Amino acid sequence: MRLRKLLAASLTLVSVFVFTQPVSADAIRDREYWIKDYGFNNAWKITKGVGVRVAVIDTGIDATHPDLVGAVAGGTDVSGLGNQNGTQPIGDISYHGTMVASLLAGRGHGSASSSNFSNGVIGTAPQAELLSVSMAFGEANLNTDDQVAKGIRWAVDNGAQVINLSLTRNSSDWPQSWDEAFLYAFEHDVVVVAAAGNRASGTDQVGAPATIPGVLVVAGVDRNAKASNQASTNGLTIAVSAPATDLVSAYPGADYKIWSGTSGAAPIVSGLVALVRSQFPNLDASNVINRIIQTATPQTAEDFSPVYGFGLIDPVKALTAEVRPVQENPLGSLADWIRLYRKSDAGADSATNTDDPSEIGQISAPITQSQVKDSEGFDTTQIVPIGVYVIFGILVVRSVARALRRRK
Repeated sequence: MRLRKLLAASLTLVSVFVFTQPVSADAIRDREYWIKDYGFNNAWKITKGVGVRVAVIDTGIDATHPDLVGAVAGGTDVSGLGNQNGTQPIGDISYHGTMVASLLAGRGHGSASSSNFSNGVIGTAPQAELLSVSMAFGEANLNTDDQVAKGIRWAVDNGAQVINLSLTRNSSDWPQSWDEAFLYAFEHDVVVVAAAGNRASGTDQVGAPATIPGVLVVAGVDRNAKASNQASTNGLTIAVSAPATDLVSAYPGADYKIWSGTSGAAPIVSGLVALVRSQFPNLDASNVINRIIQTATPQTAEDFSPVYGFGLIDPVKALTAEVRPVQENPLGSLADWIRLYRKSDAGADSATNTDDPSEIGQISAPITQSQVKDSEGFDTTQIVPIGVYVIFGILVVRSVARALRRRK
């Protein structure tokens, strides 16, 4: 029943859960291999993300978990099922938001007199503040697309400088309400980070919001820094890669679990964005994103790859390297996309809203394994014309080309 619910929803979380026995708190820190392997421990000598607010739009954050006490500065619920401050985990996969949040801004725990808590999960930006926006997935009569749009607007209005979205529509298109919500975020200088998706969840190519121009899209690699066959996917919109396997995270009720997926890679990068925004408070969102992709380490002969994006994140270089400033977001412009597509086909959005509104917030038909997909991995049963993808592809190629020229 749970699996059928997840497949029916127009939005799904993009995690691949591989739970083991609960992990003891004393062993947690040693399991966070990405802290040392990627140099976050050295980056913290420069900043730990103080003064930056990051919104986690997910299933709600358990703010009482020992590793998240003091991390949540505010929140809301956009589903009508949670509490008013977004700290009640909700839905069949209620644990997801807590796990995501801990990778981003976990504080760890230990002696109250210690300035560096040595037990439990520590996030990549352990002094950033979290905003918890709780939403529900797979619930009858709840439109998941609308929850995301509402959550983004609330986050922006309440001071978020970064928004983490560890979810996917499993289709390349998105509703017009997202045009407005994401554009609202970009116009207010917010960096939006999204997970690329996972093959193990049926995502062969990135899906929205990871197809939206201007979004910082995160692919996943394994412990050996190689692209994960299950806990990642491919796409021209991928910006950078980060650890996505064998991730240890806080779990509601003072517990811990091991998991894999780009749902975990995304908050690791959202934490890096918080570090950059803390260290360079005068940088706008476009230059924050540019700094992260320009300092990434390429993993192929080419500077850009649809598997790794611009490469593996490098926190220390992102905080210390000299990077030439840019005048626009190197990952594309949603405003340009709207002008090229929405304005030329004003009826397209209404055409995608023909489903029964009682169908779990569906905007377009859900993708199933039985549906035929074309050679590009796009669902051929979608109503949106192929021109959307052609136009979007042109914008992506132009943006990538500009970024590559600056890199050389």
